[in-house]
Amino acid sequence: MHFAKRKKPIALVLALALAASALLTGCGGQKQQAAGGAAQVKAMKVLQQDTPVVSEYAGQIAGKDEVKVQSKVSGRVVEKYFHGGDFVQAGQPLYRIDSRQYESAVLQAQATLAQSQATLANAQTDLGRDQELLASDAISEQQVTTQQANVNAYSAAAAANQALLQKAQQDLSDTVVYAPMSGQVSVDDVAVGTFATAGNTNLVTIGTTDPVFVTFSISETEYLKFRNIQQMQNGNGNGITVAIKLSDGTTYPLDGRIVQADRALTQNSGTLTVKALFGNPDGLLLPGMFARVKLTGETVPNAILVPQRAVQQLLDKTFVMVVGADGKSEARKIELGQQVGSYYIVKSGLSAEDTVIVEGLSSLTEGKDLAVTMVTPEDMGFSLDEDTTPYDTMTSSDASSGSES
Repeated sequence: MHFAKRKKPIALVLALALAASALLTGCGGQKQQAAGGAAQVKAMKVLQQDTPVVSEYAGQIAGKDEVKVQSKVSGRVVEKYFHGGDFVQAGQPLYRIDSRQYESAVLQAQATLAQSQATLANAQTDLGRDQELLASDAISEQQVTTQQANVNAYSAAAAANQALLQKAQQDLSDTVVYAPMSGQVSVDDVAVGTFATAGNTNLVTIGTTDPVFVTFSISETEYLKFRNIQQMQNGNGNGITVAIKLSDGTTYPLDGRIVQADRALTQNSGTLTVKALFGNPDGLLLPGMFARVKLTGETVPNAILVPQRAVQQLLDKTFVMVVGADGKSEARKIELGQQVGSYYIVKSGLSAEDTVIVEGLSSLTEGKDLAVTMVTPEDMGFSLDEDTTPYDTMTSSDASSGSES
């Protein structure tokens, strides 16, 4: 992040702001004052190391496959063979529709077919007799031709009635509704007694739970970074590797890979929708859950890292308090880069030799004598892998925006 330069000395501005902060904090600041006026603070050395930059995006989990089950025939539901939430296999019976009218239709179609077949058989017998008479010149050829046309018509009628019987039999078979795929049924299943309209009434929804998609959106700028990551990782041929953090702050133990990306940015939001595929053997990931998608990008060599909690802002100034060579507090203006876990990458203003104050900042002013307790990142719970800030479950509108960590 970049800040315009000001003519006023930063020390003066910071001193005024921190003095005001001291008045507001009241007695809380008194705890920081040790005997002799030294302020009790905790501090740590600035980190310097090669640091991979991780971008985070708001995402939502969805089933890889999902089907709304509908009946192929209309009728009242008379039986149900499962409970909401059950796992079912493809081809497993789910419902039975009242079959009485379809049984009657089969009987009617069978009778019609039998009649048409009998008529065809009689016509074929007559045609055979006429052909014998024609051979002996007992009848004209016209009579045989006419009889042949009758046989053809009766044959077509019999074939049509055969098709009607097959349709009636299929309708009767369709009164039992089967699972079109293996998966878990939702709890939106209709009850026995519901009238189902063919191709219209949703009886139940079946979805797969392993694997699952995590869908997230990235902006145009982030898309260009995404392309750079593609170029970095495309050697494995398995798609870009991603990780997710769940709403309780834990990282999901299995990595996923990006398998789908939309062909264009959406016009309304200007974002690109991306899908990552995650294995879900234990069923921990449920469709509809929210997660933060973590996409690892380029590595910054010898990055200077400062804890987020050490960073303070005043107007357009960003600064940290460091332990000066004389043991006094010193305000140091810095320029921040990207956030990485509990830290910021510092573009300018600090070196690996600096010691930054991470606790006791509430009423600390510049030039104050310090009683310093040195701490480690482990002591403070800092991490390069995880952001220690609280995680808020995101709404669907949040899922269209991304942030870098």
